[in-house]
Amino acid sequence: MSENITKMYDTPQELGKYLDTRLECGCGRTHYVPIKGVEIGPGAIEKLPGYVKKLGYTKPLVLCDSITYNIAAKRCGELLAAAGIEPCVHVLTHLGFDEATLGEIVINTPKGCDLIIGVGTGSITDMTRYSSFKLRLPCFTVATGAPMDGFAASIGIMNVNNLKATMPAHCTEVIIGDTDILRTAPYRMTVAGFGDLIGKLTCLNDWELARMINGEHYCASITRLVHECVSNILKEAPKIKERDPETLGSVMRGLVLSGAAISLYGDSRPASGAEHHMSHYWETILEQRGERPAMHGEQVAVGTVLVLMLIEELLKESVDFDAARRAAGEYDYDAWEAEIRAHYGAAAGEVIEMEKRVGKNDPAARLRRIDSMEKNWDAVRTQLESLPSADSLRALLADIGCPCTPAQINVDDMLLKETFLYCKEIRPRYTVFQTVYDLGLVDRLSDRVIARVNAEK
Repeated sequence: MSENITKMYDTPQELGKYLDTRLECGCGRTHYVPIKGVEIGPGAIEKLPGYVKKLGYTKPLVLCDSITYNIAAKRCGELLAAAGIEPCVHVLTHLGFDEATLGEIVINTPKGCDLIIGVGTGSITDMTRYSSFKLRLPCFTVATGAPMDGFAASIGIMNVNNLKATMPAHCTEVIIGDTDILRTAPYRMTVAGFGDLIGKLTCLNDWELARMINGEHYCASITRLVHECVSNILKEAPKIKERDPETLGSVMRGLVLSGAAISLYGDSRPASGAEHHMSHYWETILEQRGERPAMHGEQVAVGTVLVLMLIEELLKESVDFDAARRAAGEYDYDAWEAEIRAHYGAAAGEVIEMEKRVGKNDPAARLRRIDSMEKNWDAVRTQLESLPSADSLRALLADIGCPCTPAQINVDDMLLKETFLYCKEIRPRYTVFQTVYDLGLVDRLSDRVIARVNAEK
């Protein structure tokens, strides 16, 4: 770990300020991002061999799939070989991004390998960082698109027992985003990346709620950093349609910086909230049905609009806290478990075990949260009212061609209703879904949101 130690910045800084430096923060924690370098711009891929040599590696494994091989992995191999570095380029054949994928990587990691370079986007880079963690090897990332914010994260998403699970992973040491490559990626990838960034609006709101209601640790500095990422990219949104290289670079930098926030904090709280719960639920259910889900960032964009709608409906309510307490007392664990088994299918076991560990639906815990909500309701309302409107966000997403309605990502009314009822169970993290559940309002408010969605078709 770097010996550099400084005070955490009071205002957001450029990405380079946060790299490989221990940051002592007023939140009571010391933050650290073990990234040694980020190169974003035209021709950035040419700098790959220099970083490999600078950091002392000699025998890298380059991971890709059949598509990213032709886009960038082949070129990575050529550049490394020309620089006198001995690469092994492996094209993944098992793309379930699960235990079998990990096994394929382990089997094909050559003796003496001292670095794994992932070439691709979401799932490939997640598996690269997870496999490097399991193999105790460092890793690099060469991005072929900018559809999500996981490039700089210290966690990875993989399929475990039919459920999208957050796993410990290495933070990549070097990230390369060649805008000459990024601009050739399908436009859909770019708007998906924008959608993932937009999701920070509701995720940061969830963190504020968790602080006020659930007494969760909170870092104002990281919140400001992520919020600025979103604010900056909102200003550049109109240029996304033009595939402007500078704007693509800004999207990539925003995604890297928001991912770095995950590493700074040590988990995904700064970048994932209710909107991600919806996305993970859709992925889990649709994959079990044998259907291909929409891209992660597209789902997050739609989820963000829906969460904002739910919040707007909540703000119309005159909350009855005594009724909420009575509802908490009527909780039936056996009935809950039966519903989870009915709706989560093969993934139900993991969800049930998680609830046994964390007990987020436990009546006593729920009553404590209701008491806290009642005490802090004015502050909660003020926080919720600070968010942008669902209509304004939906209009912005539609303008750049990003999905903004459930129908656009193949989510029908039945699946949408089930999502509102059960998606909070997919993670232990406190979100506005837990707020609405604790108040006994999930059923009523979700019906109003669905009616609104249908009225606006």
